Amino acid sequence: MHLPWPSAMPAPARRWGLAVAVAAALAGAGWSVPAVRGLWAPEAAPVLDPDVCVVAPPTPYNPASGLPLEAARAVPADVRCPVCGMFPARSPDWAAQVIFANGDAQFFDSPLSLFMYLADVPRYSPGRSAREIVARYVTDVPGKTWTDAGSAFYVHGSTARGPMRAGNLPAFASQEAARQFAAQRGGTVLAFGAIDPALVEQLGGQSSHSH
Repeated sequence: MHLPWPSAMPAPARRWGLAVAVAAALAGAGWSVPAVRGLWAPEAAPVLDPDVCVVAPPTPYNPASGLPLEAARAVPADVRCPVCGMFPARSPDWAAQVIFANGDAQFFDSPLSLFMYLADVPRYSPGRSAREIVARYVTDVPGKTWTDAGSAFYVHGSTARGPMRAGNLPAFASQEAARQFAAQRGGTVLAFGAIDPALVEQLGGQSSHSH
């Protein structure tokens, strides 16, 4: 027998229909208290696994772009950082990227996220390894242009606050530019090789996203 939903009935009919629904639930559940509660309790919100990360698939190489396969590319508006899930295009002055041997690219919201990624590529891109990466780029702070991450210089401990609020490691194409920045904003100038896993882990734990 099909009964219309009580909210679609006149008031007296709604009361009768609700009573029938309650009686049916009680009869089917052996008059259990949990069954009664189940009728009135709202549906529970899904519980998310705290270990679930945002999926950020790589961006394939587009031969029609005319760019060499290993060249830096503009950050697509809809791509997410595989480390934190943010949109790197919203923070172009801090963006970074890596290019894989097959032309795929991953984009990052800051040099710090790039370093976190390089420290554990399989974690953020399952099935990939650091050996497949053929190019790494960061954004030069003064020029707002892409520069090779391996030859760039970074300022640790400045007052600059980027997408991850703390420890973003602003990047510079030249050591002199990095020194001038540190003189104005504080911090220590570090070469790529001086940023070790311990520092990356420390800075990664201090950061918090701004959007």
